[in-house]
Amino acid sequence: MTKSLFPGFDGLMSLSRREGVDVRPTLLRVLTDLYVQAPTHSDDEQRQFVELATRLIDQVDDATRAAVKAKLAIYAQTPVPVLQKLGLVAAQEGRRVPLAREIRSSPQAASPARTPTDAELRMAANMAMQPKEAAEIHDMFFRADASQRALILHNLAQTPLKAAPRIPTVRARRAIQILEMAAIANDFENFTYELGDSLILPSRVAAQIVDDAGGEALAVAARALDMPSPNFQRILLFFKPEIGSSVDAVYRLSRLYDRLSDRSALVMLAAWRGSTLAVTRAKYQSSLHDGERQRARAGAHQTRPGAQPGSAPAVRTGTDGSDS
Repeated sequence: MTKSLFPGFDGLMSLSRREGVDVRPTLLRVLTDLYVQAPTHSDDEQRQFVELATRLIDQVDDATRAAVKAKLAIYAQTPVPVLQKLGLVAAQEGRRVPLAREIRSSPQAASPARTPTDAELRMAANMAMQPKEAAEIHDMFFRADASQRALILHNLAQTPLKAAPRIPTVRARRAIQILEMAAIANDFENFTYELGDSLILPSRVAAQIVDDAGGEALAVAARALDMPSPNFQRILLFFKPEIGSSVDAVYRLSRLYDRLSDRSALVMLAAWRGSTLAVTRAKYQSSLHDGERQRARAGAHQTRPGAQPGSAPAVRTGTDGSDS
């Protein structure tokens, strides 16, 4: 199981120690998700899971350990050594230890939002992107290489351009869950649809983000949803095999994602939305221009009649047919 999904596991661990980027929480979560998806496992799969999971449990943070513990506590095929490592069974006996109820934390009062000044409102209104500017930023980003994209995103945080509004928290959380499930299932169609729907993007732009080989566009979209870093890393490993199989690519995008500011992502989101208006305007302007030319050519070929109705007096005739 783990050998086919993570052939470079030892390389990831050694690079993690050398580079200082800790991917052990993500690896443990992914290993656990893979293990609990199958109802049964071979002896080799069970041995590998025990070896890797017990190795990582002591090396991850409390939040990761708690999330893994919750999943394995209700999974019938969790190996006993892993249960013992998590404190779910007694060390000598083989029985599960009942879990205590979760202690509810007191809700923290939300800090009041600061009301922007009149000057800030005027500046935000004046700096809104025009469709042509948005299309230029959009095209520039997708044409750039990895280092140039990182520089573009860094510079967007400093610009006075108006950013897109934040995605509502409830909607963003729902989108993150759906995107992660679609990534694990390798469901490109539903992943693309949910990404476009949650970020209010047309299908063309959503597909361009998903198909982007570098992965930076997906990082921007995930940051616009305020996706936690472990969730983004899991999507990379499952949904982008060309990236997930490369240790350097995973670390490069993980570092980019951790350094990417919310403002940069939301300004780029505004550019993606605005570029659609530019394409639509260009399409309809071309259609209108062609229609005007066709009407002009049609009018030029029409000939005016020699005599207009009512321009000559009517000829009166008598009852015998002679002119009067």
